[in-house]
Amino acid sequence: MRRAWSGARWAAAHRWSGHAAGIAGGGLLVAAVLGEGGAESRSARWLFAAALVVMALQVAACRWSPVRSVVAGVGLAGLALMLWPQLLIPSASVFERVGISAFWALPTVLAVLVGGYPRLMERRHGRDLLDARRAQQLELAHDLHDFVAHDVSGIVAQAQAARFVAGQDPAAALPALERIERAGLTALEAIDQSVALLRDPDLSRDSLPDLEGLRGAVSRFALAGDATTSLEIAPEAEDALSRLGAATIHRATLEALTNVRRHAPQARQVDIALTLEGEAVRLSVINDLGPTPPPRRHRGGTGLATLTERLRTMNGTLETTGHHGRWHVTVTLPADRSGGSPCPPAS
Repeated sequence: MRRAWSGARWAAAHRWSGHAAGIAGGGLLVAAVLGEGGAESRSARWLFAAALVVMALQVAACRWSPVRSVVAGVGLAGLALMLWPQLLIPSASVFERVGISAFWALPTVLAVLVGGYPRLMERRHGRDLLDARRAQQLELAHDLHDFVAHDVSGIVAQAQAARFVAGQDPAAALPALERIERAGLTALEAIDQSVALLRDPDLSRDSLPDLEGLRGAVSRFALAGDATTSLEIAPEAEDALSRLGAATIHRATLEALTNVRRHAPQARQVDIALTLEGEAVRLSVINDLGPTPPPRRHRGGTGLATLTERLRTMNGTLETTGHHGRWHVTVTLPADRSGGSPCPPAS
């Protein structure tokens, strides 16, 4: 309790330092007017000591006081510092007075620099924290898009299939309902993980998805649709991925599979391969467009654009091409040869 009270008193003293600087500056002027006069008088030494106190209060005000108090208090104190020596030298010429004022304006400038620089650094640090928090929130939003949208699109596909067969064979709709339940639980788990990251950002590194989770996601995609899906992961490619790289490959694959459901729902074949080519890890997702090409969508999501920007920051690339009735998504990442933070093995 005593320590908290002491901290509160110090905080109050910091807030009032601007007013104290202005009051001290006014007192310095009054003392100079009422002094005995003469630069060699005994009072001049006391006035100089008082001027040092005013300078210290200026530094404290620039460091901790509110902005309005700084402008008023430090400004008045600076004016007092410029005027008090002139009151001791009544016979000074105009040029001497200008020189004295310029010289005694320097302490105010130094006080602003000494007290204001740490304050500026703290403010910049606070802005950086806010920017980092905002970036993390955007990252979580992208996670929700990549992971949750993938399962939600599966739920929609299964619901459409169940509605189609329910009228003819109600028993055939039961497996689809079971798959809808599993996909819904997975989506809820992804939402819970995102909320946990919002509460404790330190969990983000330990919560990154890996290639083992990728195998499960591909299996759920295969079960939710009629497309034949294959996944091949080369061991050397797996060893060349860092944990962040594995999470990016996981995210890119989910984005590609989600787009297959959205843009090519009649696809019959989806081939996914992760290989190591020289000093780069390459992910390839290839799907056909089905017997009937899907209608062209005039408006799409932002998943690929966001993923492209993420890969760019990691010195990677994303390419999408379509020819001969097949759609190719190719992602490349530099191989991680540092040996640090490896991707956990996918069983």
